[in-house]
Amino acid sequence: MPLSYQISERTLANGLRVIVNEDHRVPTVTVNLWVGVGSRHEVAGGTGFAHLFEHLMFQGSANVAGGEHFAVLMAHGARLNATTWFDRTNYFETVPTGALELALWLEADRHGRLLEAVTQENLDNQRDVVKEEKRQRYDNQPYGFALADVYATVFPEGHPYHHSTIGSMADLDAASLEDVHAFFHRYYGPDNTTLTLSGAVTAADGFAAVEKYFGGLPASAAPARGPVPALPPLTEPARLERRDDVPSDRLFIGFRLPVDDTDEFYAASAALDVLAGLSTSRAYTRLVRREQLATSVQGLAWGLVDGVSLGLITMDVAEGVDAADAEQALCEELERLAQDGPTEVELESVLAQSERAWLSALASQAERADAICGHAALHGDATFINTFLDRIAAITPQQVQQAAREYLQPRNRAVVAYLRRQDDIRAQDTQRTPDPTTSQEA
Repeated sequence: MPLSYQISERTLANGLRVIVNEDHRVPTVTVNLWVGVGSRHEVAGGTGFAHLFEHLMFQGSANVAGGEHFAVLMAHGARLNATTWFDRTNYFETVPTGALELALWLEADRHGRLLEAVTQENLDNQRDVVKEEKRQRYDNQPYGFALADVYATVFPEGHPYHHSTIGSMADLDAASLEDVHAFFHRYYGPDNTTLTLSGAVTAADGFAAVEKYFGGLPASAAPARGPVPALPPLTEPARLERRDDVPSDRLFIGFRLPVDDTDEFYAASAALDVLAGLSTSRAYTRLVRREQLATSVQGLAWGLVDGVSLGLITMDVAEGVDAADAEQALCEELERLAQDGPTEVELESVLAQSERAWLSALASQAERADAICGHAALHGDATFINTFLDRIAAITPQQVQQAAREYLQPRNRAVVAYLRRQDDIRAQDTQRTPDPTTSQEA
């Protein structure tokens, strides 16, 4: 049975795209905003700005004190946060219906009048917060820089996806208050933003409320650039190897995929699921269950819009196994899928898992609002949540096989290998080997 979530949309005179998904099952409303700026919009010498703004947006605006956005909404029982990614920055809160106008007022104040609160002191403070986040999530985590290494290995220098959202600390240190203000003016306008309301609000009331608080904001964003040219698959393997203090050898194997929301991308995503996306997938069955070359294998596709997407297989190599042997076994499975294609049972399992995950996500009001807002912002289609399952149900075994041939061959791979230091391995072996001069009797 086709999905039929109720979706209405309107664009304000200032360019703000507004979408309402009316759903009265729970007396709450999710407010979700996608701003068309992420790390792919940053230029050399200005990396990390999109993520910095995610932090600055909670530090006060013209009529809201620093930290008050969180405090006021949480006092009304709200759940809220924000995230930054390659293609966007998004802000979201789920509030009781009676607090909807409060949430919209707070969002409008920071989206339209942030800079009155962005002082040098505020900027310096949030730079330090970002640096501390980098220490916690990157510097002091096993494999902390692995994804950043993957991006830099899969995508060439100068490409929009070459650097991670955390950016360069040197770039942030060099940023002046004028640089920060210019970034806000360029991207944080209503004409570069999509706002979705999902929950217990009618379309008429939702549009009226958004118009009340956002309608007076002037269109201010600079014209968006078009996507960069399509980036073809690698024609020979790329490799980056690091020796580090990690629990086990781990391989990150990346591939360039077609851009998001295309039949080719969905077929490539299904191919990755057949290979490594399920506990019944080929790589997991062979490497983990049968040959015990790895303790885990996971695969996924990240849909992106700027000329390319990313496919990623992550594998934890089993203790005592040469990482090269595990990688070779995976490459054999890549070749086999391209040669034979998926079986009907494999494709049916992949599509069933995708359907389960999709329906589970849409059951959450907050996740549904994010899916609506995201696809409208990046692809212009607010009704995508109702048609996605039909799109993937149309995927054929032949399309999956073709995607495997074009995008997921061993020659197309970029490998980032995080390997344990040799002295760590020797120390562990020494601890495990009994000293022959010591009695083992109690």
